[in-house]
Amino acid sequence: MSSRKKRPPPGSREKRGVASLEAAGPWVARQSIDEIECVVPDLAGVARGKIMPVRKFLGAPSMNLPLAVFYQTITGDFPDEMGTISAVQSDTDIFLNPDFATLAVVPWAQDPTAQVIHDAFHPDGRPVQEAPRQVLRRVLDLYRDRGWTPVVAPELEFYLVDKNTDPDYPLRPPIGRSGRPETGRQGYSISAVNEFDPLFEDMYEYSEAQGLEIDTLIHESGVAQMEINLRHGDPLELADQVFMFKRTIREAALEHDIYATFMAKPMAGEPGSAMHIHQSILDADGRPLFSDRKTGEATPAYLSFIAGQQRYLPAIMAILAPYVNSYRRIARGTGAPVNTQWGHDNRTCGLRAPPSDPANRRLENRIPSSDANPYLAIAAVLATGWLGMTQGLTPTAPVDTDASVLGIDLPRNLLEALVLFEQCDPLRDALGEVFCGAYATVKRAEYETFMQTISPWEREFLLLNV
Repeated sequence: MSSRKKRPPPGSREKRGVASLEAAGPWVARQSIDEIECVVPDLAGVARGKIMPVRKFLGAPSMNLPLAVFYQTITGDFPDEMGTISAVQSDTDIFLNPDFATLAVVPWAQDPTAQVIHDAFHPDGRPVQEAPRQVLRRVLDLYRDRGWTPVVAPELEFYLVDKNTDPDYPLRPPIGRSGRPETGRQGYSISAVNEFDPLFEDMYEYSEAQGLEIDTLIHESGVAQMEINLRHGDPLELADQVFMFKRTIREAALEHDIYATFMAKPMAGEPGSAMHIHQSILDADGRPLFSDRKTGEATPAYLSFIAGQQRYLPAIMAILAPYVNSYRRIARGTGAPVNTQWGHDNRTCGLRAPPSDPANRRLENRIPSSDANPYLAIAAVLATGWLGMTQGLTPTAPVDTDASVLGIDLPRNLLEALVLFEQCDPLRDALGEVFCGAYATVKRAEYETFMQTISPWEREFLLLNV
């Protein structure tokens, strides 16, 4: 384990967020902030942006980046055929304005540093439709127009792995404080979590400093696989927290000379990692829309919400499982749901109705992978629920047996998922035509890059046998 840096104690730090630029000045002054990380989440959920001296930021908090930042693939390349925009358009500037509610310290930085998430706009003031935060805002506006308020709670799984500097070698579990790696399944084991106590102490300290509200930490069923649950709240706020937490645990792990990875299926023979999303809706009076006020029973809106997710889940798989690796998790025998069935407290279903009282009735979507962009994944599942409610859809009967034996209802690979995504007109209307075109363009480019790589399986079974 690496030595700890000297940092101010958590209690001396101010919580995340201020109301305005005027409030930001005193906030950074009180903490002697030197630099500001000005970030915007791209389609992959990667933090893009610039680092500014605090004086420059306070004098002119907006920054410019090319529109092409939202067309960059996970490999850092750009599609040969931009499709929805020309090469000239992609190289024109957009303007990024800070959302001061996200202003927070960067607790792992060597020098006093703050971070703030930005929103993207065209020069004429129009929001950039390709920006993931804007996609989520668009969906939330659909709910707002009906007087509804969504509430979500993400659960995020990830693996701790030994440092891997050569991608040709498989990943291995890291060495804990006992000096030994895990060799067996340790689901819910406290002692297995304690193996990495120094790392998780840093994780909690960094999270507290940024105002990230971690509810629980558990050891999942995979070797050195963990899960954190975030407290329920506003969807945009929670997407920001997932975005920031991913950076946080990666940085904390690196300080302890190991990696934290959100790959959907990082190790063969081990379970994949998911981002389960719990969802509920409040009506215009702030009451639960999913429970009848008098009887406490499930409302027609709740059933239609479920039905919308059932019908449109295949069409949003390209967002919920965004990479070729994601589909290694969505397979029989992996423990991940492979269907659009729903059931009461049935984890073999893609959609689970957790046990709760009427005030907390919700739906858990268990399909998204941990590699999904949190803004887009939350936007996509909420959009399908909104479609179900506004179209008055009816769900299938709930399943109380093993739903995995009922067949695979979901696309098996990224190309199949993209076809369903592009052909779904209601979904394109909900998420935005420009975004959908950009997203499909980037994902097809990533798939073509993957096809240029020869896998060990091909060398093992095809080299001398065909």
